[in-house]
Order: sequence, then structure tokens, then C-alpha cells
Amino acid sequence: LPGLSTSGFSSTGTSWSRFGSGQSVVLLHGVGMNKNVWAPQVNDLGEDFDVLVFDMWGHGDSALPNRKLELEDYTEQLTALLTELKVESAHIVGHSMGALIAIDYALAQSCQSVSALNAVFMRTPEQSAAVRDRSAELSAGGVSVNLEETLQRWFGSPSEREHVDAANLARELLLAVNPEGYAMAYEVFASSDSVHASRLGELKIPSLFFTADGDPNSTPAMSKAMADLAPNGSAKVLAGHRHMMTLTAPELVSESLRTFFNSAPNVAVKP
Repeated sequence: LPGLSTSGFSSTGTSWSRFGSGQSVVLLHGVGMNKNVWAPQVNDLGEDFDVLVFDMWGHGDSALPNRKLELEDYTEQLTALLTELKVESAHIVGHSMGALIAIDYALAQSCQSVSALNAVFMRTPEQSAAVRDRSAELSAGGVSVNLEETLQRWFGSPSEREHVDAANLARELLLAVNPEGYAMAYEVFASSDSVHASRLGELKIPSLFFTADGDPNSTPAMSKAMADLAPNGSAKVLAGHRHMMTLTAPELVSESLRTFFNSAPNVAVKP
């Protein structure tokens, strides 16, 4: 990894790490992961940017508040951390649930740009039912109940899996997560796909909606629909990959993000 500038815990118990220097980039991980999942992007982007990664509530080393959490609680975690670290403006990047948080933040706060990777939007009734079933399974039985099914959605079946190391890393992170924190976040993820549907037209900043053509739940059609609604939105689809394209195609993801950041005006746009 690039030289570690600083790391620590916020006053409210958020575990964070910061690498490199330059314009600030914040990377938000998805449900069941932690900040270490961004190591490939930190390695690359940390050469030219000030990259901040942190663990969402109940993941990694971050605390889990003793209350039921809503999407706004995860967004407030980001807002409070940036305030405490005196990061006045940044490119905000989120993967999966992290994309929901990134969009939620960008609709309320000043930032340079927002990138929603493998984001969910307006699930079909069948998709909604499936993700709510998975949420209920996690709450009742823990991570191991649908672990193999999750890895298959993310990386394909074991017999066709090309990215074995990436799948093994994801497995390790899922098995290490706080089960209560995972289940709570997944419940929010399962019910928040339409929360921004009526507001994407307010997203004035450069907005990238980027997914993979093999992702059955964060589909290219979802990214295109979001890009069409955002005034400065663009959609990008990575061929030959699935939900965890950040691990299976790290160089291509970093290259796409770097190009997008460098094309965005160096002025934060207020909502």
C-alpha cells in the first residue's frame, strides 16, 4: 500500500485509514465487507490522491450503535467522519450498499463527484422478494446460512470461477464480520433501492453509475436508469465481470475512476 498518512478511530467509533495525498477520494465498502476490500484501489489511487477508507457501522473495527439503523445513520457516519478529519470536499465512491450511502451523501452535502459502483435501483418485485428473503435468513441464521450462495452471485459457481483469490478474500471478510452488524446493514440494503428514485434529478455533480454485465442484482439497466435521471450522470458497464468487479478487475475499475475524477471540475458543487 502507499505510505499510510494516518489511521485511527473517530470520536464515535469509526475505524478509518488514509493514504497518499492530493484531491480527496472516499471509498465506501458494501455489506459484509470492510475497508480492506479496497486495497487494490488504494494501491493505485493512493499514488495521486488522498484516499480515505473506513469501516461502516458494525463492520471491521467500527462500533455498532445500540439501536436499529437506517440509511441516514450510515450517511451521517460518513458526514461526521469527514467533518472530524476536516475533509472539506472529496470524490465519493461507493460499492453496492456503499453506493446507496454515497448517493445519499451527495444529495445532501458538497462534494466533487459521486461514483456508484454495482448499485441497486428500483428492483423488480422478484428481485425485492429474493433480497428480503436473504435478509431474513441472515437475521435468523447468521453469515454462514447463505455464504456459498452469496459467493456464487458475486463470483460465479466454483467450477466456472476464474478469480479464486478474490473469492477467497471475500469469504474471509464475510466470515469475519460482526453478524449483527451484517444483518442490520443488509436489512437497510434490502429496503433502500427506491429511496432516491424521486431525487436523482437533484444530483447536480458529475455522477458515474458503473456496474458489470454479469451482475444479476446490480444490473446495467439499473445503472443506465440512474444515469438518465441524474443531470450530469454517465453509465459505464464492465464486460465479463460480476458484482465484485472491484476485486476481479481492480486495474480497470481504478483506471475508470481516475479518468472520471480527472474529468470532473475541481470545484465542489453544493446541493
